[in-house]
Amino acid sequence: MDTESVLHSTSPEGITTITLNRPERKNAVDEAMWRRLTAVLAETRNCPQTRVVVLQGAGGDFCTGADVAKSKHDEHPIPRLRRIGDVARAIHDLPVPVIAKVDGVAAGAGLNMALACDVVAASDRARFTEIFTKRGLSIDFGGSWLLPKIVGMQQAKRLALLAEVIDAAEAERIGLVTWVRPADELDAFVDETARRLAGLPPVALEQTKALINSAVGVDLAGALRNEAAAQAVNFATEDAPAAFKAFLEKAESPQYTGRWALR
Repeated sequence: MDTESVLHSTSPEGITTITLNRPERKNAVDEAMWRRLTAVLAETRNCPQTRVVVLQGAGGDFCTGADVAKSKHDEHPIPRLRRIGDVARAIHDLPVPVIAKVDGVAAGAGLNMALACDVVAASDRARFTEIFTKRGLSIDFGGSWLLPKIVGMQQAKRLALLAEVIDAAEAERIGLVTWVRPADELDAFVDETARRLAGLPPVALEQTKALINSAVGVDLAGALRNEAAAQAVNFATEDAPAAFKAFLEKAESPQYTGRWALR
C-alpha cells in the first residue's frame, strides 16, 4: 500500500486521483512532498490511461501551502522556489482536465494549487486565503498570474493584499470556485463530474483546454488560427465522425478513444 506523502491511483474509467497526504499538517507541503508531487505529476502526464485528474487533500483539508515549520534551508531560495514553480506549471499544463476538490482549508500556495486546476469544486465548509502578506511574503505559486484572470483585478488585489479568509459562499460569488456543494455531497458530485469528462472525446478536450489557456496571450486573429489548427487535429481522430454519426442517427454517444483515424 502506498504510504507516500502524495498518493495517486487511476480508475478503469481513466480518472486519476492525486491526494496530498499529510493530514497531520493540513497537507502543508515540505521539501520531500514537493519532490514527490513533481514525480507524480510527471507520471500522470505520461500515463496514456488518464482521461481526467482529481486533485484533493486527505483528512478534511485541501492544503495550507508550504510547510513553514520546515522553512529553514541551507540552499539559496531561488532553486527551491523554481522547483515549487515547476509544480504549479505541471498542474496547469496537464493536457487532461483537472478538477480541484477542496474541503476545509486552502491557503497560500494551497489555494493557488487549486486555482492552477481547470475547475474547482468546493464543500460548503471550505475556506480560502491568500495568506502571504500576513507572513511577510508576496504571493507565489502562480497566484499573481492566476488570480486576476479568475476573479478580476480588483478582487485579486483584495484577496492578495488583505489576506482575508473567505468562506465557500463568498468564493463562489466572486468566481474563485466553480461549484459549491454540501460537504457530504462533494465526493459524489466530483465523481460524477470526473466520469462525465472521462467519457468525452479526449483529443477534443485537450485541444479545447489548450486553446482557452493560450487565449490570454493572443489576439482574435491568433485565436482563430489556433482554433483552425486544433479543429484539423480533431477531424483526424475517430471520435469526430463517430460523434457526427451518433448525432445524425439520434443514437447514444459513442465510446470515445482519441485514436488517430489517418493510417
